[in-house]
Amino acid sequence: MEATKVLDAKGLACPMPIVKTKKAMNELESGQILEIHATDKGAKNDLTAWAKSGGHEFLKHEEDNDVLKFWIKKA
Repeated sequence: MEATKVLDAKGLACPMPIVKTKKAMNELESGQILEIHATDKGAKNDLTAWAKSGGHEFLKHEEDNDVLKFWIKKA
């Protein structure tokens, strides 16, 4: 999946991945995709809920070793 921007939130604990995601999303245009890399296990639930509450489209998530990767399309 082709992301417009990649956010490295590895090593950050809650709520920092969400804070960084929100800031990165503000820099994108509607329809662009943000790829987030995180290591906080809570990020899956947090980012899913955050995307839904903001009207963004949570595209998918996958795990690569200990890194959680997420793709969110800006509303």
